[in-house]
Amino acid sequence: MTSAPTITSCPIGIQAEGTRRERDSMGEIEVPANKYWGAQTQRSLIHFSIGTDRMPLPLYHAYGVVKKAAALVNAADGRMPQWKADLIARVADEVTAGKLDDHFPLFVWQTGSGTQTNMNVNEVIANRAIQLAGGEIGSKKPVHPNDDVNMGQSSNDSFPTAMHVVTLLEIEDRLIPSVEKLIETIHSKADEWMDVVKIGRTHLQDAVPLTVGQEWSGWASLLEDALKNLRHAREALFELAAGGTAVGTGLNAPPGFSKAIARKIAELTGRPFVTAPNKFAALSGLDAMVRASAGLRGLAVPC
Repeated sequence: MTSAPTITSCPIGIQAEGTRRERDSMGEIEVPANKYWGAQTQRSLIHFSIGTDRMPLPLYHAYGVVKKAAALVNAADGRMPQWKADLIARVADEVTAGKLDDHFPLFVWQTGSGTQTNMNVNEVIANRAIQLAGGEIGSKKPVHPNDDVNMGQSSNDSFPTAMHVVTLLEIEDRLIPSVEKLIETIHSKADEWMDVVKIGRTHLQDAVPLTVGQEWSGWASLLEDALKNLRHAREALFELAAGGTAVGTGLNAPPGFSKAIARKIAELTGRPFVTAPNKFAALSGLDAMVRASAGLRGLAVPC
């Protein structure tokens, strides 16, 4: 389909029972008819049914941002019709809003570097887009999960990009405001109890007097220092691997794609994301995540 189809306002959900047959490069497989995922997701569910740990939903929500950004950049480059990019972006917004959470079932155990999670997102966006376009779910027409939704990307660069986005947003939107409120509360109590005397203890014995307020002021200061370190550690998360594709060379991504998608993700999130200066490092290492993790551990100690 080359011309723009009529896009409907079809509600989310597939009213079907039993299974449907989907195909990928490995052949055909039965998929639940009432789910948007496709063959690669189903294979992962079968072969990596290990434990109960699932991929966290906020990661999928961040992946929606990445897929929307990629589609809009590909349309701007002329590699994708604008109607198709807008359709992918519309569904990606549904992903980010958590409206398609029931269609992301994968376990954390899987092959490669998040390949099945990436394809889970690609398949769900494609089939939901096909539904909105009035097509046959599973047909890969007019939206293909790999050729369209994954255009210019690889699991190797899109997965760490989504990891950086979700980690940064969770830290900034949820954690930091909560810690700031905690510090404010502890400071308030320190002021309130500054004249309440207690016995300080060292080496499991009573030592010398101090006030409860002095003790609590120490906790507040520890949290402030730890939060400062976390703010510094998060800066590396702004650098994104997107555009490195499979191994860091950028093969199958057009010139300028890495900078353009980083700018678009920054625009969509309101955060200063930039392209990583060295994609080989961005794909092969997790130093930014390790630093963020260290910052979180440092914050947890005084808590």
